[in-house]
Amino acid sequence: MNWKTYHFNDLSVGKLYEILKLRVDVFVVEQECPYPELDGLDQESIHLEYAEGGKTLAYARLVPAGVKYEIPSIGRVIVHPEARGRGLAKQLMTHCMEYILSEWKAEEIQLQGQVYLQEFYESFGFQPVSEAYDEDGIPHVDMKYMAKQNSI
Repeated sequence: MNWKTYHFNDLSVGKLYEILKLRVDVFVVEQECPYPELDGLDQESIHLEYAEGGKTLAYARLVPAGVKYEIPSIGRVIVHPEARGRGLAKQLMTHCMEYILSEWKAEEIQLQGQVYLQEFYESFGFQPVSEAYDEDGIPHVDMKYMAKQNSI
């Protein structure tokens, strides 16, 4: 099984560096979006990772209720450029949602998605709860999943 979850203090220095480098390489460099990547939420989050050969290929950050939003949220959803087109993003979202729903017994999940990925998130039952807005130069939309209305 190549999927692993980590609490912040369980991340080795090397693993943390690899994850942060991937996030910066994609969100800041590839998407040409200078923004504060280190936002103080990592320490309280669960880090979900898929790796092959010791290399992180898919990653997301699960933020507990009461830290960023009143309900748990999924953020920093990312697939390494070398691993795109393999279905890892769908697997990643499924693992994220299963963790939050089973481990945290949550009934709702929130995320802040880039508008171009809205249909992708809708395929998991997320629905927009805001109009599109600019976040660091990229159009985003707030979305929410309600377990009572969906099943993964």
